[in-house]
Parts: sequence; structure tokens; C-alpha cells
Amino acid sequence: MSLAEVPNFDERRSSAPEFDRTPPQDLVAEQSVLGGMLLSKDAIGEVVEVIRHRDFYRPAHELIFEVIVDLYGRGEPADAVTVSAELTKRGEITRAGGAPYLHTLISAVPTAANASYYAKIVRERAIARRLVEAGTKIVQLGYVAEGDVDSLVDMAEQEVYQVTERRAGEDFVQLSSLIPSALDQIEKLQSGELAEGIKTGFKDLDALTNGFHPGNMIVIAARPAVGKSTLGLDIARHASITNGDCSVIFSLEMSRSEITMRMLSAEARVALNNIRSGALSDEEWSRLARRMGEINEAPLFIDDSPNLS
Repeated sequence: MSLAEVPNFDERRSSAPEFDRTPPQDLVAEQSVLGGMLLSKDAIGEVVEVIRHRDFYRPAHELIFEVIVDLYGRGEPADAVTVSAELTKRGEITRAGGAPYLHTLISAVPTAANASYYAKIVRERAIARRLVEAGTKIVQLGYVAEGDVDSLVDMAEQEVYQVTERRAGEDFVQLSSLIPSALDQIEKLQSGELAEGIKTGFKDLDALTNGFHPGNMIVIAARPAVGKSTLGLDIARHASITNGDCSVIFSLEMSRSEITMRMLSAEARVALNNIRSGALSDEEWSRLARRMGEINEAPLFIDDSPNLS
């Protein structure tokens, strides 16, 4: 059963309490999102990963967003002029607030670089509105519905579940909307504007993978005692000590002391047995001392907590 199937629900809902408060929204954030998108195509690619057109509170903003994304998906420029022309062609320019409003959006945005941050604010307000809507329906249901209480509880749970289900369903993105941002990334890689992935220190491996990239999950698998842990430590060591990239080592096998000694051994090129026993020659002490400064400054963290899983 749904709310629509409750007997006389529409006729009797007037007896439910009225809520005159303004729904959650942030018009300034919505304007900043659209202004950033009109200024930068990179901002468009970032924003479409965060919000959808229905997340906007103001209908005019939803309309402008749809046109921007449509132009972007077709590989055409999306600025105040082209968006205004597209809205005019569709007969929607008046509903969108007119051509001057598009320039107002651009002048109102502090910087296009923060568009994705503003988009998160818009998304949060949209989710809050859906929660309010679901809560209002549940309140009305409690006042006007008759019948089995368990059925009413199930209906209330469905309303709340639909809020999260709708949000999860919006994670699906059509391939055509992803192609422009992928092409932009390829162009930036070719021109050197975008850095390659994090290097492992093993040239042959880096040649195959172009380094590690955000979102990748790399699994090192092999028989026991063939050097998997050492390989992992070497990759983290190269990333943090050599390249200055932040790394974290979670260890269930070795203690932080053991990991540190292995790091020192590899960096100073001193035998691990000598470090463990403290039997270092003067030359080995010198090599160790020369590497300490760079090792100390490396953004490398170790967690050997026994409760890791």
C-alpha cells in the first residue's frame, strides 16, 4: 500500500497540520554553482558529478542547469551567450529570468574553482527538502489514515527509504555526459597540465600503469615469503620520501619499529642486519645521517594497531 491508496487521503489531508516554514534551500549556493559553470567547463565536469537538475530549489536554476549540461554534453561551449541563445530557441528564456540574469550569475560567483563545493551545499539542501517532504507525508498519514498500524509503519518506512534510494539512483551517469571531461583530461595529460599518476619507483611497472591514480585499488598477490611486504614498503617509500606524496602504511604483520628500520636500511643502503644489531661502521653511520633529514620530512604515516581488519 502507498499513500495514494489510503482511503480519502487527498480529501482528508487538509486536517493535517500545515507547515509554513520555507523548505531548506540556499539560493546563493545555487547561483554560485551556475555562475561557476558558465565561467569554466572544468567546473561543469565537477558539478555534474555532485548534483542533478532536480536538486535545485528555484525552477529557473533547474532550467539553466539543464541547458548548460546539455550544451556541455554536445561538446559545445556553455557560456552566457550560448545558454541564452539555447533558452531563447526553446522558448524558456523568460522562465529562466531573462538573458541579463545569466550575467548576474557570473558576476555573483566569487570563483569558478569552488563550484564543486557550492554544489555539495545544493545537494545537502536538496536531501533535506526530501526528508521534510517525507516527514510531512508521514505526519499526514498518522493523522488521516485508518487501518492496520503495521501497514502504516511500513508505508512510513517506504517514504524515508525513497529519499536514500533516490539519492543512490542518481549516482548513475550517462556515458555521453562523461566523454567531454575524459577528453579534457587526455588533452591536459598531453600538454603536461595534468600530472601523471604516483610513481612506484619501478620503471617497468610505471611504464605499464602510468603510476597509481585516484580511485585505483592495487592488489599485490604472490606466494608467502617472496617479498610482497617489501615491495609495498618500497612503493610507499618512493612515493613519500622521493616524490613527497602522502602515504599511509597499515600493517598487521610488522611493527612500526620494524618498518622504520627497513625504511632506513633501504634509504641509507645499509644492511638490515647491521641496523638491527647496531653494528654499523663509521661509513654506514654517515650514510644514515645524510638521509635522515629527507626521511624526517617525508609525509609517511604508519599504523600497526592490532585491531585493524
